[in-house]
Formats: sequence, C-alpha cells, structure tokens
Amino acid sequence: MKQFDAAATARALAFPALVSALERMFIAGCDVPPRQVHAVGDALTALLMPAWQPGRYFGLKVVNVAAGNAALGLPGVFASYQLFDASTGAPLALIDGGELTARRTAAASALAAARLARADARRQLIVGAGRVGGLLAQAYRAVRAIDDVMVWSRDEQSALRLVVRLAAEGIPARVVTDLATAAATADIVSCATLAAEPLIHGDWLAPGAHLDLIGGFTPAMREADDACFARADVWIDTDEALAKAGDLLHPIAAGVLRREDVRGTLADLCARPAPPRDPLRRSVFKSVGTALEDLAAAILVYESA
Repeated sequence: MKQFDAAATARALAFPALVSALERMFIAGCDVPPRQVHAVGDALTALLMPAWQPGRYFGLKVVNVAAGNAALGLPGVFASYQLFDASTGAPLALIDGGELTARRTAAASALAAARLARADARRQLIVGAGRVGGLLAQAYRAVRAIDDVMVWSRDEQSALRLVVRLAAEGIPARVVTDLATAAATADIVSCATLAAEPLIHGDWLAPGAHLDLIGGFTPAMREADDACFARADVWIDTDEALAKAGDLLHPIAAGVLRREDVRGTLADLCARPAPPRDPLRRSVFKSVGTALEDLAAAILVYESA
C-alpha cells in the first residue's frame, strides 16, 4: 500500500490536473452514500465519507473532530483517506485527508468558475485566510487569468501572512481592510470562512461578478446576505447544499430565492457546454463538499505515483 503525507499529497494535486480530474469524475459519476456521523464517546465525533466506482476504486475518508483538542495543543480535526481496489478490496493508498480535502475544495470552486465567471475576470477577492482560503488564488489561476488578488480576514495578520506567501509564489496580492469597497471592485469574490452572519452584501457586488461561497456548511452558517441571491444565476455543487447550507436556506425562507430557481449542480455544469452568460448578471456558486471530489482527488494522487 502506498502512503502519501501532506507534502506528497500536495505535489500530486497540482490545480490544473486536479480541476480536470474533478471535471471527469462529475461527468462519469460515482456512487456516494450519505455521510455517516458517529459519536465516539463524549469527546470525539467521527465522520465517514465513502464513494466508489464499481470495478475500479473504492475510497473512504475518515474525519475525526475533537473540540477539546485545543486545550491539548492539538488540531481539532484530523482526516485520512484510504483508497481500495473496488473489485478485490485490496488497500491501495493511505493519503493525508486534510490536504486532500482542502485542495479538492478549492479546485471544485475553480471548476465552477471555469463555467460561470466572466472570461475576462482578473481581480479576485478572497474572504478568509485559512487553509482553503490560502489555496484559492492558485486554484483560480488554473482557470482564469487572475493577476490581482485581494485578501481580507478578520485577523489582519493572517491576511498579511497569506499575501506574503502568495507574493513569494509570484502571485500579485494585497491585504484589504475595507471589505465593501474591495467587493465592489472584484470580478470574483471567494468566501472561505466559518461565519455565522453574512460578510458579503449583495448591494456591494459589481454587475456581472461571480460569488463563490465555500465556508458555510450547516444551516446556522452563512457568508452572504439574501440580496446576493436576488436576480442572480445560482448554482450548487450537489443537491445536498439545498438541505444543509444556511446561505441558501435563509433566502429561500425569505422568499428571495426559490428552490426551482437554482440552475443546477456542478455535475450539470460539467455535462454540457457553459451556459450563456449575461455580462451584467451575477453568478453564485454554493458548495458544501462531496465524497465524489475526495475520490477523484485520491485517484489522481494514487495514479500519479
């Protein structure tokens, strides 16, 4: 069985190749059962996320969440991914789950933007400077000619560290502190936070902007206000987003967005040519993640070795 630590996983998941791998998997499809959640005693919660392609590969991601780890000086989340032969059950690879998840999440947003963002989009605002936010500039540069990256974070020092790292990689980047003004000048706004209240307001956004909402994955979380969804072309990664994402549930409850107004899923986007785009109409992509993306990324890691 091959083993891939975080560094090896990152090397295998360069964004141009990863975006293409996700596209192929969304087109081909795979079996994705519902995620299982188990309480392992009082201190640990385990999430099991399987996916498979019969006769090819079977993968399982295990995510362990321990809220008390902060007091021990440990991360609160650990994840690993195991890939098997789907015919024999033979183990093929053990892959760092945190790196795999972060990179496939950023790549899924870039894949959606390849279909939805204006072809001439070049200025990106990244809201949130955490693990996923730190990858969004590189991911988007795989699909658009991004040459101006703005970074905003509640923790300005985190934003500064990200900007310094991006600059070292040759990506023009700068810290912004006025979120409303930055959003008004951005072609693409990418949010990757754990916000419970909206950070982005619809009346800030420029005509024709693309809004990418990554962070809110429960009904209690949201990164955008209801106005962001008014008169917008709204897409989701999977139908699960309509059940889990506060960013969608709130405008639906308010009557600003109807479920039938959602244009489709990422699989729909990949299966047909990019939809015609009104250059003055906003596009919104809301993701909550799927084990399909994990499997596509794991196969790419394994087959690249």
